[in-house]
Amino acid sequence: NMVSKYSRANKVAIWVITGLMAILTIFFNLFIFLMSLKSYKQNKHWTPCETIITALSLANGAHQLLCYLWMTMTEIDKDCRLEELFYSLMILTVFSLKFTIMWTTSFLTFYYSTKLVIEPIHCYTKIQEAILKHVTTVVLVIPMCGLSTCLPMLTVLVPENNTSENMDCGSIMPDDTPGMIYNTVYLVLSNILPGILMVKCCISISVHLGIHLQHMKASTNGSHAPKLGSEMRVIRMTLALVVVFLCFMVVDLYAYYQVTVKKENAILLSFLFTSIYTTFSALVLIYGKKTFWKVLLHSYNVGLDEFPCLSCLKVPETKRKPNSAHTVKH
Repeated sequence: NMVSKYSRANKVAIWVITGLMAILTIFFNLFIFLMSLKSYKQNKHWTPCETIITALSLANGAHQLLCYLWMTMTEIDKDCRLEELFYSLMILTVFSLKFTIMWTTSFLTFYYSTKLVIEPIHCYTKIQEAILKHVTTVVLVIPMCGLSTCLPMLTVLVPENNTSENMDCGSIMPDDTPGMIYNTVYLVLSNILPGILMVKCCISISVHLGIHLQHMKASTNGSHAPKLGSEMRVIRMTLALVVVFLCFMVVDLYAYYQVTVKKENAILLSFLFTSIYTTFSALVLIYGKKTFWKVLLHSYNVGLDEFPCLSCLKVPETKRKPNSAHTVKH
């Protein structure tokens, strides 16, 4: 049987930290969603990038709310008096949303890489074009795939031993070989495969950036540093998303190691790591959209105006030397 590795104090600490992350995650993702709605009202449509980002912000927000709700309820309902299935369904939905977040983020980096890099392989380019023609469909299919991938949890995995101390209500853990196999398959589908796609896109963008900088430097005879303008912003955002994702994947793999090898229930750890990831990835997404970033900085500075003693924390809203830009629409 699985055993909970956390003392009561540890569980409360994780709950509190997750709560702080929840506030930031909800704020950033609500900001993205409202800014996307404003853009839709102005332009009467969303660009493919805006469609993906809006879907990602909704998945991030829903995941964080459900995650924190489950943790709060297990703190309040210490004896798990509510139906076990209710808690298990909440956990299933959280993992389904996590799958959606991973693949939607991966799809976003794929989208940007196709816009920035022209692949030399004709067949691959045709596949890219076919996918990008149906962005909305892909964004809707991803959560359905997440749900269908997670449904077997209820039959393959078993509830955590309810007699154990500091139990987590509704925790479903692998207890035999089929459970371990399912856990491994879910890990590959939800973390490793989207991670591989993101790394591939990251390498393509990095190579493109290197070649582009070389060409620009050669064309200016090295007299000054080449400028890429908004394209450079998109590149920085995409690479930052990949770095944040890879950091998350490493710590999430540790949580899975605790479950499969150490036989410990690390579900709280997994939820905490995902909460931190959704917070930082949302901030990176805001940075990637220049209009979003400018509004966020302005709002932040206006908020600080109410507290003169905090004026030192203000962030400059404009650069001293604005770039004349080779732009990419995003």
